[in-house]
Amino acid sequence: MHADPTSPHGERRAAEKFLVRAAVPQDAAAIIQLRSAYILSTPLSAQWIRRCADELAVRLMPDGDARAFVIDSPTGGPVACALGLIHPVLAAPSYPHGLAARVQMVATHPEYRRRGYARAVVGTLVDHLADEHITLFELHTSAEAAPLYRELGFSGSPALMRMTRHSECAVAAHDAQPEETWVPPEQYAQSLPKAVAFVCLYVTDEEDRPLQLHSVYSPSHPWHMIGGAMDLGERPWDAAVRECREETGMSVKGPPRLLATVYGQPGAQRPYSTLQLVFDGGRLTAEQIRAITLDAREHDEARVLPLQLWQPLMPKGDFARLRAVEEARRTGVAAYVDSWGNA
Repeated sequence: MHADPTSPHGERRAAEKFLVRAAVPQDAAAIIQLRSAYILSTPLSAQWIRRCADELAVRLMPDGDARAFVIDSPTGGPVACALGLIHPVLAAPSYPHGLAARVQMVATHPEYRRRGYARAVVGTLVDHLADEHITLFELHTSAEAAPLYRELGFSGSPALMRMTRHSECAVAAHDAQPEETWVPPEQYAQSLPKAVAFVCLYVTDEEDRPLQLHSVYSPSHPWHMIGGAMDLGERPWDAAVRECREETGMSVKGPPRLLATVYGQPGAQRPYSTLQLVFDGGRLTAEQIRAITLDAREHDEARVLPLQLWQPLMPKGDFARLRAVEEARRTGVAAYVDSWGNA
């Protein structure tokens, strides 16, 4: 921004004849680059530059706690910056609004030094913060830069001390300078383990005998609960309602009550893991069971039997799942099964 000679500090700003403007969130990366290159003793990795820039961009928003002023090069982009961070303190007569500001960084690209850029951005920053009723300022400075800050009104204080305390893990991580770990989201998604999500409904008759459907296409799992695979973007309970309607013609009302989570390892016939959510489908009357309409492409029989009579009719893992779901409904404690599909 151009200096406003009508403001209380305008005369000094105008005399500096610099185009000093307020930084915006889009400047965050360039500001962090200046900090990394010319302030820190050890430059930041690319990962840390992105992390700090993302944080600073949010804090430079109108409702954020960061204020920064920059001077751009003729070709564009900040080459000098003063960054201040506002924080609350206990109020006192000399700072009645209970706000203080720490001058976090002042940096100028080497090619643009000795032109008064640092004085211009710091002076504008301090004036702007004063307009926000901030009268308590903190900064750390080198011996070479101390005269500049004294001219701007800063004074040393023997009461101030500084300590940076690191845990052993933090020190080790800092010394190690971790290698780049960020990858594009698409590439990261491809690296994740694949799984197929299923939903099931546990339905019984009025005597709590489980109802099972007989499959026409899966001889290895001949009897199973109402349910199937979720469609892309479908919510689990919505999928359970849809599968029930498609497989039996019934409409299940809910509300959703989760009985069990069932996990299956990948196998020779099933290259992906499976994750099943088993909901309580309620108890059916004899009339409702007789009214079930099966999809002949999937099932050819709906049968109700006492729990133990199902054991010889299905694989060991399928019966373990059925027994765990029955116990979950009986006890009210959700079940976790991670052996489904095992022989």
